[in-house]
Amino acid sequence: MSWSLLELIRSNPQRLMDSLRKRGIDASVVDKAVELDRKWRSVLQEVEKLRHEHNLVSSQIPKLQPEDRKKKIEEARNLLRIIDARERELKEIEEERDNLLKSLPNLVHESVPEGPDDSYNVPIRVWGKFRVYEKDVQSFLDQVRGLEAQYEVLSFKPIGHADALEQVLRQGNTTKAAEVAGSRFYYLFQDVAWLELALIMYAVDVVTSKGYTLIIPPYMLRGEVIKSVIDLETFKDAIYKIEEEDLYLIATAEHAIAALYYKEEIDATRLPLRYVGLSPAFRKEAGAANKDLKGIFRVHQFNKVEQFIFSLPEDSWKLHEELISNAEEIFRGLELPYRVVNIASGDLGACAAKKYDLEVWMPAQAKFREMVSCSNCTDWQAFRMRIRYVDRKNNRKGYVHTLNSTAIATTRAITAILENNQMEDGTVVIPKVLRKYLELFPSAPKDVILPKKV
Repeated sequence: MSWSLLELIRSNPQRLMDSLRKRGIDASVVDKAVELDRKWRSVLQEVEKLRHEHNLVSSQIPKLQPEDRKKKIEEARNLLRIIDARERELKEIEEERDNLLKSLPNLVHESVPEGPDDSYNVPIRVWGKFRVYEKDVQSFLDQVRGLEAQYEVLSFKPIGHADALEQVLRQGNTTKAAEVAGSRFYYLFQDVAWLELALIMYAVDVVTSKGYTLIIPPYMLRGEVIKSVIDLETFKDAIYKIEEEDLYLIATAEHAIAALYYKEEIDATRLPLRYVGLSPAFRKEAGAANKDLKGIFRVHQFNKVEQFIFSLPEDSWKLHEELISNAEEIFRGLELPYRVVNIASGDLGACAAKKYDLEVWMPAQAKFREMVSCSNCTDWQAFRMRIRYVDRKNNRKGYVHTLNSTAIATTRAITAILENNQMEDGTVVIPKVLRKYLELFPSAPKDVILPKKV
């Protein structure tokens, strides 16, 4: 439950109902929450009245004669028994109400497009010069949805990233990885492995240059913590649990960075706190059985550079724009053409009030594919993790807002480079912005990755 949800069931339950409706969720749960809260407040008033009565009776006891004192003591004990029973009832009602509200997703922001699935996502801008195979031009124009986009028509169709990696460049092996680890794992070799390291260094360089603190977080979290960061019931098939231990592998550094101030108060003068995390990400991808079976776009393990911000509530929407701007700067530097999409209400995760995706054009697939997810989670995570701010100057307290955004998910960025920077002979041009990092290592490639001959 976020604190804002508790406020809403008291002041404006219709707004909460509208938000649930936009997500395609039965809004009748709000009526139940309102009734439970009404009952909780009624019992609370009764408990407070009983406590007051007990205090009055107790205050009279020392002044009474022994016979009358005995009766008052018994009266006070009876009141305590009643108070104890009513307090247990109060706690039960509170837990039922809070558990009900905790099961609800975040409030949908008013600027989020309404719709049940990703077909209702709205592209809001594009960047770059798109390489489009001549037979895919109309499909490309349909996907940019009227936004003005520059594109170059190709007479050859680029080879898909999976075949480019394994058959042409011969710089990866998913077949052997599947044999020894299972499907959706991979080996990367030499030039592409160096490319991954350069992508990490580049993303970290860009974001830390803006004042973000670099952090390498724990790669596992305890159950009660992970339940506070994500909707575990929804994502139980997406994340890995360590057998016979109360530990889960993180699906992104976001989860562990969010836990940095678990059950703590942050002085408002320190906010916003900006972090950039580097970690592996572990994902079951259980719901993606027939999606992206080849290659390294959708895998169980990959490296990721993640942006994360703790902020005051009044600053979070401005900072949401800052995060997506940082991500766009990274992909403009890589010269990978993209669109930014405002995610529809039915496609939002439970944590997010609003989310942008940055999607790069993949010329071999003739479609845009997600590279960056950028969300404002408002106080949804912070309430569950009990992370508050203290503003002593203005004499106020509240729950911080948390925001997150991908900087680089390495394997996905590699697939985008393999398709967008591929020449007709299969050579892949390394983005110029990465070359200064590769020059640090004598055995790293410098400007191109060449096809390997059998």
